[in-house]
Amino acid sequence: MTTADFRLGEHILDLTLPPVSRLDLIKYSGASGDYNPIHTIDEEAEKAGLPGIIAHGMWTMGSLSKLFSPFYEEGYIEDYSIRFKGMVFLGDVITLQADLYEMKDKSAKFHVRAVNQDGGEVVKGDVVFRKL
Repeated sequence: MTTADFRLGEHILDLTLPPVSRLDLIKYSGASGDYNPIHTIDEEAEKAGLPGIIAHGMWTMGSLSKLFSPFYEEGYIEDYSIRFKGMVFLGDVITLQADLYEMKDKSAKFHVRAVNQDGGEVVKGDVVFRKL
């Protein structure tokens, strides 16, 4: 698929990530500088009133950009806005989705979302992809 194949109302292929692991979150902590222990230490998450470790919201948001990786030779994400809807826990299987809802000249606007294995939205928002 290329950007020439984009059709209004169409769904980009879903991308299902491997189950969220502690190592994923430890790596993200190091890369982002967000060392909040609720993302890596069970006891600290529980002390904060959580049922367990939760993924960084920005880890989930950043993962959504993977939907557009196949198109980076043709353009780039120009704008990105999201809303956090739920928590992501260790072992969750997250599926990334995007639907094209508007095309103008060289920009394509998508509704994007990340859903867990139970179908619950954990992140939703919009992406503007600008064609070169």
